[in-house]
Amino acid sequence: MTVFVCTTCRHPDDATDAQPRAGARLAAMLAQPREGVEVREVECLANCKRGPSVAMARPGGWSYVFGGLSPADAAAVLEGAQLLSGSADGLMPWRGRPEPLKRGLVARIPPLPGAPA
Repeated sequence: MTVFVCTTCRHPDDATDAQPRAGARLAAMLAQPREGVEVREVECLANCKRGPSVAMARPGGWSYVFGGLSPADAAAVLEGAQLLSGSADGLMPWRGRPEPLKRGLVARIPPLPGAPA
């Protein structure tokens, strides 16, 4: 299970020159190693109008992109990653999904053809 965090995302409430940016602050909140979840920093997920953004992917499962997050949503991101990781059908269940991931859903992407399960 991999969580990709856009480090260049700004939060709408941040000043345009705020450093570190909200995406980088969210990545820092997720930086501690956790079993079964790898967090990778990326420079852009092309969801700038709804930042900060994260994407989640697991082998053989669906991938998700979420936006409108904040550093305070780090626990919700990890909870969602655990839900997706433990899903039998490769989908993140709606029931039990943290609220920031319900309202922040941008896209759900099917597994790549030929990807290992």
